[in-house]
Amino acid sequence: MAGRKTRGRKFSYDTTKVLQRVWAFSGGQRGKYLAVSMPSLVEALERHGELIPGQRRYSPEVRAELLSMSAATIDRYLAPAREKDPLCGLSATKPSPLLRSSITVRKAGDEVEQTPGFFEGDTVAHCGPTLKGEFCRTLNLTGMHTGWVFTRSVRNNAHLHILASLGEALEQIPFEVTGLDFDNGSEFINHDVIDWAAGRKIFFTRSRPYRKNDQATIESKNDHLVRRNAFHWRYDTADALMVLNRLWPVVNDRMNFLTPTKKPIGRKTSPTGHRTRVYDAPRTPFDRLLNAGVLSPAQERELIAYRDELNPAEVARRIQSIQDRLTAIAKRATLDLEASLLTPVPDTARGIKIRRAG
Repeated sequence: MAGRKTRGRKFSYDTTKVLQRVWAFSGGQRGKYLAVSMPSLVEALERHGELIPGQRRYSPEVRAELLSMSAATIDRYLAPAREKDPLCGLSATKPSPLLRSSITVRKAGDEVEQTPGFFEGDTVAHCGPTLKGEFCRTLNLTGMHTGWVFTRSVRNNAHLHILASLGEALEQIPFEVTGLDFDNGSEFINHDVIDWAAGRKIFFTRSRPYRKNDQATIESKNDHLVRRNAFHWRYDTADALMVLNRLWPVVNDRMNFLTPTKKPIGRKTSPTGHRTRVYDAPRTPFDRLLNAGVLSPAQERELIAYRDELNPAEVARRIQSIQDRLTAIAKRATLDLEASLLTPVPDTARGIKIRRAG
């Protein structure tokens, strides 16, 4: 029986190598997103002198091939370059019974107001292999309407640190925050945070206990943004906290201005009665923000100029440099701690008599 015929390569080796560079500069976008952002990425990389015809395999022919690639083709050509994260994380959410009955519950499927100001929020524990002791946490906010993200790390989950980070969010998010939705963690469900939100007329809701689908957007971002960029090491020093907070502004710029995302816009029923989600076309959070019409003309001009100044390659290099520093700080200590926590294998030969050879 004849062997299966191998599909020929449609795109050149040069295009494959340049594709890998563009993919790395994009932050490892999947094909369905990279196909959308490819024209703007290529243009930005050319503008900043990162892609120059005649250098490092780049040429007008390679450019044309990059722009003609479909999402499935991009994924197929990039398959050998993909890697997985080294460690698994732990959940550190501690439900708080305090005030829960007085806070509006938001369920999966509930409609949110169609303005950019409603955010889901959560904290990610940088605990490594154990929840014992004190370790850094990262507050992650994601806009439901635009996908705009804000990320900051704190020393621990004390309300003083959480409130300081929420205050930073209000100052740095370039539009009004009108609503916040959190899980039932005690770092959010307490009088200090609720009074803070009420004093600023921010609508405050919570998800149902143990129902992660109620916060599907932020749960996805916890992995895609926080774990992917800060890994699963244990960060429990002032040095690590400082480096984490050097990382997030750069990561947030890439996510908000350069990375297309999809947003659920409803559901549909198939002829067989199966209900599925319907998503809009991939766009960057900044593009959605522009379409929302909530920015003043001066804000629009300022943010467009800021986006155009971003060099995707330089952003990627800065992120890599900071990540290398984080790994140098925490990798060895995390692996040593993980090894110390492993349960030793019992000595099954103990107490068993072995017959000697005659």
